[in-house]
Amino acid sequence: MDLLHNRHIGFIGGGAMGEALSAGVIRAGLVPASAVTVSDIREERLAYLSESLGVHTTTDNEVLLNNADVVVLAVKPFIIGDLLQEIGHRVKSSHTIISIAAGIPISYIEERLPQKVPVIRVMPNTPCLVREGASAFALGTYAAEEHAEMVQKLFSAVGRVVKVTEKLIDVVTGLSGSGPAYVYLMVEALSDGAVRMGLPRDVANILAAQTLLGAAKMVLETGEHPGRLKDMVTTPGGTTAEGIMVLEEGRLRATLMRAVEAAAEKAREINRRG
Repeated sequence: MDLLHNRHIGFIGGGAMGEALSAGVIRAGLVPASAVTVSDIREERLAYLSESLGVHTTTDNEVLLNNADVVVLAVKPFIIGDLLQEIGHRVKSSHTIISIAAGIPISYIEERLPQKVPVIRVMPNTPCLVREGASAFALGTYAAEEHAEMVQKLFSAVGRVVKVTEKLIDVVTGLSGSGPAYVYLMVEALSDGAVRMGLPRDVANILAAQTLLGAAKMVLETGEHPGRLKDMVTTPGGTTAEGIMVLEEGRLRATLMRAVEAAAEKAREINRRG
């Protein structure tokens, strides 16, 4: 069953992620622009979204709830409590709630809704803005497999999607949620190395970024283990082997592993405090 057929999607929050998701589902042909409503407190932002995407807009979340079957909570985590207090009693069992608010457990949302409403928690990342996101989702108490299928379709419009148990969402935060920042550091460092050796900065940035993009695409499209792909590039006694030796001496792999672990632990700590 296609839960998006003849459905209306509402995005509470018209920021960067709300825009990326609404634009993605429209461009992918999942729903027409006429079946999308975005709410936000900033009228100038709504005017921009209406003009650029052709979606309906409103500053009134009650209007959005009356129009939408699927409601995406695309607001900052610190706003979620007040938002649920505002809309909770207006949510119906016929609604499907999707939250992309980082660090907010499914139970927190379910406890503030009066009905047995399907809730899905999604951890996307910022490359959703260029439709190359990595998103992971977990199903709430009342969500079924058809809701999983729906979320897969929605977030596939802006990248790749995987299903996990909620207890692994913090690990996802440490990997793909925080991971773009690690990659930006790597692009910058590779570019710096090339500039040091005489390459112009603009050329170095393009080559460094495209190299990471291409290498990542090789992993996804070939299905090969990254180690095997590394070996395919590494000629015995050649330049790549020399560079890898330096990376191993600098404990690059161990450092990246620790970065993921540290970010995941921080996410768990924040969740416990919340």
